[in-house]
Amino acid sequence: MDETSRYAVGLDVGTENVRAVVLSVSKSGELAVVGYNEGKSVGMRKGVVANLAGPAGAIDKMLGEVEHMCGRNIDSAYISTNGSQILSTNTEGMIAVGVVDHEIDDEDLARVEDVAVVGRIPANREVLDVVPLEYAIDGQGGIKDPIGMAGTRLEMRACVISALSPNVENLRKAAENADVAPERIVPSVVAAAKAVLTERQRENGVAVIDMGGATTSIAIYEEGDLQYVGVVPAGSNNITNDLAIVLAIEPELAEEIKTRFVTGNLKAEKGNVIRIMRGKEERVFDRKEVETVVKARLEDIFGEVRKKLKAAKYDQRLPEGVVLVGGGAKMRDIDVFVKGALEASAKVGVPTGLGGVASDVAKPEYATAVGLAMMAADENGNFVAPKKAKAGKKAAKVKKSGPSFIKKIFSKF
Repeated sequence: MDETSRYAVGLDVGTENVRAVVLSVSKSGELAVVGYNEGKSVGMRKGVVANLAGPAGAIDKMLGEVEHMCGRNIDSAYISTNGSQILSTNTEGMIAVGVVDHEIDDEDLARVEDVAVVGRIPANREVLDVVPLEYAIDGQGGIKDPIGMAGTRLEMRACVISALSPNVENLRKAAENADVAPERIVPSVVAAAKAVLTERQRENGVAVIDMGGATTSIAIYEEGDLQYVGVVPAGSNNITNDLAIVLAIEPELAEEIKTRFVTGNLKAEKGNVIRIMRGKEERVFDRKEVETVVKARLEDIFGEVRKKLKAAKYDQRLPEGVVLVGGGAKMRDIDVFVKGALEASAKVGVPTGLGGVASDVAKPEYATAVGLAMMAADENGNFVAPKKAKAGKKAAKVKKSGPSFIKKIFSKF
């Protein structure tokens, strides 16, 4: 493996699954997938940690295989967070920067960011990101980068992404218990957008919808920037559970029906019954009954998604439509249903533009993990370790370390 490369790691900790992707970053900036894996998640509920030992053990087990694959020890990563606890808040700030010929510098940007955040985000919430939407100097707006410009008054309009502090801290502890230092914590849908969106889509207006097992997250982009983040506390697992209840069957069989026979194109001609062999026994289900259950749940989920779009004032105002990612996006013809439900163009997104074994992670469920690793690569997140990977981690051992990277950055808030 090229010793001149850096290595960036994305760790997606979901309710149902944990996934990791390792990218090598060449001197020229080219990205290649050199390691990946997924495993069942434990101890998570609707995107948040419910039991510290569960996620730590799941992360430890899954990363052991990744280390063997890429030949590196994974000691740090960019990590995803999810759940209805995540909010976006539009804020504004203004500072005086001095004399007329004063040139705006990084210190001025940090001060106006402080003013825009402090006192506007509740004390029980942790800031995950501050996205500057627009700057104004002496009343002249529409400025994206004011560095080097002269003026006496600097204003900023920003989108602040935050989450409940206890939930973020528990996620950090779960990762540290698996001997992985969280370099940064990112909402899963924001990370996924990094992997699947083009610059044109971000500029024109687009929404990314991450349909996970227990949550469905929305991120809206326009004029190149993140404008809104919202989360619906329901996902593809709700379809499975509904089928299990209505058909009076075990969840494993309901999941098989969903995976093999359910489609978002509910008008397609597919026959009247569904037949599944269980050993020597044939199980027969009424297709219309199955489709009625699936339709009701999908209408519920995407009805809530549309409410989020309306609240953000982007309903039917997205020229690039919506891009679907996450495990729920694997449902056949889900884009057909979403197009009708949201009255917008819809397609399933997968990570692209990578080298290495990229085809193995060119799947909607890997979008978040790939996006996290891409963000780490862009922001100089990396790990350096011996050629030979460790035999394994000690998930039960709590790592004694100082404040994490993200905690240091936002401690001033």
